[in-house]
Amino acid sequence: MVLKALPGVGAGLARKLTDHFGTEDRVLQLLADGQTEIIAEVEGVSQKRADNLARSLNGIEDFLATSESVRLHKELIASIAQHALNPSTRSRLRNLMPVKDISHRRKIISQAMDCDYEIRNLRIPSEVEKNYDRVIVSKNPIDELKRFCRVLTPSEQETWQDYKVFKSVTWVGPDGPQQTPEGWLVVPESSTVDMILPEKCVGWFEHNRQSLEILTSLPQGDGFFEHFDEIRMPQLRDLLDEMENEADAEAIASVRDKLWPLAKELEKRIHNEVDQAMQDVKLDLSGSDMLEALADAASLQRRLAQKTSDAIEQAIETATDEIATLLTSVGVRCPRSIFKSEWPTKVDRTTLDGIDSQLEELWKTTQSDRLISLARRLAPMKPKCEKSLRKLVELDQWLTIGRWAKSVDASMPEMCDHGIEIKDGRHLLIDGTPDPVDYGMGRCAKSGDQQSIALLTGANSGGKTTMLELLAHCTILAHMGLPVPAKIAKIGRIESLHVLAKAGGTQSAGALEQTLLQLAQVVSNDDSKLILADELEAITEPGAGARIIAGMLEAAESHEGTCMLLVTHLAPSIINAAGKELRTDGIEARGLDENLELIVDRTPRRNYLAKSTPELIVRRLVERSDGEAKDVFKSILGRF
Repeated sequence: MVLKALPGVGAGLARKLTDHFGTEDRVLQLLADGQTEIIAEVEGVSQKRADNLARSLNGIEDFLATSESVRLHKELIASIAQHALNPSTRSRLRNLMPVKDISHRRKIISQAMDCDYEIRNLRIPSEVEKNYDRVIVSKNPIDELKRFCRVLTPSEQETWQDYKVFKSVTWVGPDGPQQTPEGWLVVPESSTVDMILPEKCVGWFEHNRQSLEILTSLPQGDGFFEHFDEIRMPQLRDLLDEMENEADAEAIASVRDKLWPLAKELEKRIHNEVDQAMQDVKLDLSGSDMLEALADAASLQRRLAQKTSDAIEQAIETATDEIATLLTSVGVRCPRSIFKSEWPTKVDRTTLDGIDSQLEELWKTTQSDRLISLARRLAPMKPKCEKSLRKLVELDQWLTIGRWAKSVDASMPEMCDHGIEIKDGRHLLIDGTPDPVDYGMGRCAKSGDQQSIALLTGANSGGKTTMLELLAHCTILAHMGLPVPAKIAKIGRIESLHVLAKAGGTQSAGALEQTLLQLAQVVSNDDSKLILADELEAITEPGAGARIIAGMLEAAESHEGTCMLLVTHLAPSIINAAGKELRTDGIEARGLDENLELIVDRTPRRNYLAKSTPELIVRRLVERSDGEAKDVFKSILGRF
């Protein structure tokens, strides 16, 4: 599949999308995943256009042949998506379209309907958009890494030594150092980008960790669980745990944090211990000693040092041992010159700064070694992880549909060659509890209901439009391979669904001409199709409307693959204009209940011309109004 093969994608748009996302495969993957909000971030691409591209990629482009068909499809998907537990699944569902081959979907959704497993904290894998400190040096350009780090190309005069000014370097290809400096990587030109930039690889796993955790513990079993076998990755568990375990680096950081505070604390302790030790020490001086001290002050210093040295040395030795214990825990040797020997003793800042620098380098080396070690083991697994997560989002889509189907008591329909028949069908998107209805037409219907053309008449607010939408819902869902909201259903395979909504009023000459031209094209082509039209007569005056509709019905009836149901208030006029009998079904209102609501049998009566209900509506208005308005409605009611 190439981008330019999608409807509406020319060379310019294909190039713009590819330049923005790096590769054409990346664009196609985003469309397949339903991540159209990301596609819409590209300048000049609206959300609507991005959605249309995804739907063209993922389904039959022309199946939803009218804007009303598209609207009903969107409403159905939105209703199903409410059962999704993860945003990525909702995004993918948004672009679920009718497809030519529904056999795989029917099988896997049937399995999902028998499965109660829930997947949470799942999302489509994504890259971490950040810049890393590592510098890549390669004689061949690596454009895909330029947005993540510096990528340099050495000149013919430069060697690897010219890049020692950088602490973290990946040298790609030959002529690198024989002994790899700390923080460096030397890799062959055939290396993947995940080994060239290990920070990016490990960062990807850390960023997508919550979703990856799911792959390590997917359940086993028959039915739907069998689909987990190809993506389950228990071997990933230890590596994810190792990523989280930064004990060595954390220990070094902890020692470094403790070093200076401990040294200053020990400095005070040395002073206190020496003071305590010298409490009972006395120095006796004879007269000659005093004369000697006057002549040579150093001799007195020596005698004082002899009396105090043991106490000072012991205190320094004990303090140094305590710091040595701290440093040894992370493998760093402790010099014995941390505390100056002269009195009053102080911390040797130069020595302690040296230890601090040593700990910093050790921390960096430990982090680098850990990073490289993890990347070497994770990089080969990344393609499968990414593929498995995308597959898991797809499987979660089917589980979501299974939950929806169980919640609305939907059933998998039988697919037939022509027509439609439903038993106990329910319109799911109306307020309140829907009344179940039965209806059928075309060759898949029961005997007596197999006509391909029918008129639907009856009460205002009786459910005629609701019936049309229910038939459209079942047709759309069945052609997506999904269950339908009916106890039993048979759905004929068609190439397109034409739902024609009620017109807003009489059209101008130009608009009427355009509408009639479109209708003629629909009813006259040989494609298999279902046409569900709501009061087409509203496009013009009733007399002309009946004659126009009769001609359209005649054209539709002449095509074997066409089924057409028309809601109308002009059935007698249409039949008269057609010059022959047409199947006419009716939804009849029998009266008003105690709440002044219509009493209606929602299932149409076959071969029955039902009357509309203006009399009942007026009667209700009489009861609900007062004053002068009530008198007006009483007067009108008396005219029936």
